[in-house]
Amino acid sequence: MFAILRRYVVAAFVVAAMSSIALAQVVDRVEGEVRRVNEAEGKVTLRHGPLPNLDMPAMTMVFTARDPSILKDVKVGDKVNFVTENSNGVFYVLEIVKPK
Repeated sequence: MFAILRRYVVAAFVVAAMSSIALAQVVDRVEGEVRRVNEAEGKVTLRHGPLPNLDMPAMTMVFTARDPSILKDVKVGDKVNFVTENSNGVFYVLEIVKPK
């Protein structure tokens, strides 16, 4: 009986954790415009709105792509939605997509 109950409780926590991760990704997505792309260095310059997860106001800044292959589909002038993080003082773009 307790083993079954424990499985349900664990499953509920897993679902809740996955939901909060998905929600965080949606909340942290920011609109921006591509100003420069440097695929060779894996960097992109974005003009963006406020970045709540980085506690930054709207500005234009350079980000390093965590995975440089995400830069192959964007070009200067593209309107994009993106996700960022600060890891040890390096500002990374984790995801960058053109809205449909």
